[in-house]
Amino acid sequence: MIFQEIINQLASEPKRIFLLDGFGALVSAFFLGIVLVKFESYFGMPKKELYYLAGAACLFFIYDLVCYYKAKSNWRRFVKGIAWINLMYCFVSLGLVIFNQEKITALGYVYFVIEIMILIVMINIEFKAASSSLEKE
Repeated sequence: MIFQEIINQLASEPKRIFLLDGFGALVSAFFLGIVLVKFESYFGMPKKELYYLAGAACLFFIYDLVCYYKAKSNWRRFVKGIAWINLMYCFVSLGLVIFNQEKITALGYVYFVIEIMILIVMINIEFKAASSSLEKE
């Protein structure tokens, strides 16, 4: 019920989706590129991989900002685009965790599981918001 209300609200004002996703990307970039790098020994993910993930999150932030300012009537296509990109990012993150499983600590697993769970919720919202608006036109 609450989930559907969030989707309806975001679909009625689609630019909020880009702001929400962009904010999430910025937070991820901060944690991955600064916090987890600084405390690499506590999380276990090598710095090189953390910088790649943080760089991707920065690109997502830029994409969201451009979409926020430029996407007009064709916003659904861009929302679906960021949803697919977020899904690929989840698979890359999961792959890096599996590839580095011998180095990842319990705290590292907790961080990446929470990040992926948040992304799955966001991806679901993005896909549903984009498709629910199609029905209204």
